[in-house]
Amino acid sequence: MRALVVSNMLPDPAHPERGSFVRDQVAALRTLGGLDVQLYEFPPGATALVRAALALRRRSYQRLDVVHAHFGLTAWPALSVPAHVRALTLHGTDLRHPRTRLLTRAALPTIDLLATVSAELTRELPARARQRAQVLPCGVDLERFGPLVRAHARAELGLDALTPYLLFAADPARAEKRHDRASALAADLGVRLLTLGGVDPARVPLWINAANAVLVPSEREGFGLAVLEALACDVPVLATPVGIHQDALRDLPGALCAPFDRVSWRAALQPLLAAADPRVDGRARAERYSATRMAERVAAAWRATRERAG
Repeated sequence: MRALVVSNMLPDPAHPERGSFVRDQVAALRTLGGLDVQLYEFPPGATALVRAALALRRRSYQRLDVVHAHFGLTAWPALSVPAHVRALTLHGTDLRHPRTRLLTRAALPTIDLLATVSAELTRELPARARQRAQVLPCGVDLERFGPLVRAHARAELGLDALTPYLLFAADPARAEKRHDRASALAADLGVRLLTLGGVDPARVPLWINAANAVLVPSEREGFGLAVLEALACDVPVLATPVGIHQDALRDLPGALCAPFDRVSWRAALQPLLAAADPRVDGRARAERYSATRMAERVAAAWRATRERAG
């Protein structure tokens, strides 16, 4: 089966982390038998969409089995590539930003295989689209994310070995991730708050393992990859009940999934900050959402849809 994955999340020096979850899924798909998977990435933005459509058309692809676009707007330039099956994965902003939502919904009739990254996000689709959508997340790379000796991670990052740290596992510039909540908690507790954003994906596991706990106080999430990355490292994580957080954190000692409340979150953090090396038994939870398992689901959906297409 010949497939092309198209993503408008090309990284740049300011944002090396952009689109890493799509690249992780492509890497996992390439390890599966019977698939020939190519990746075409381009930057975000309206001008880049037009340029991508022209560039894809100039490549003169022979008809592929599957063209799979990630993010709603990417469906439009992906139409430039001849394919038996057109697939689209929606990640959240494509259904929640007013202008992007309109363009995304307009593309849905052209899609044979429609996917979202969580059941919660599926509920935001129009009724007809909701009935045919599948949940196909990207998953966490368990080879990159795993427990590291905390002292070694801190030394690599130039952090003090004995000082407690919290990690806000997102770019502070993304308002929906609610850096303000994490900052207020850190101020209440008198501890330093580390943040991601502009961090090379290869170094993110160091930041996670360096922290006493990871904070994900998001207002909304399409999926919730940051929680899974923390769990894969066996690092305690506190998160709001959005995306897949409830399923991933349910009844896990040392973790918290609850609406944001400074008093209760502060109480949950205090023993984690007092411990020298707090850990949770989280890796088994993350394995349920591994990049490999999620890639297997995507490949199965490709094959089933291709068979129906004839």
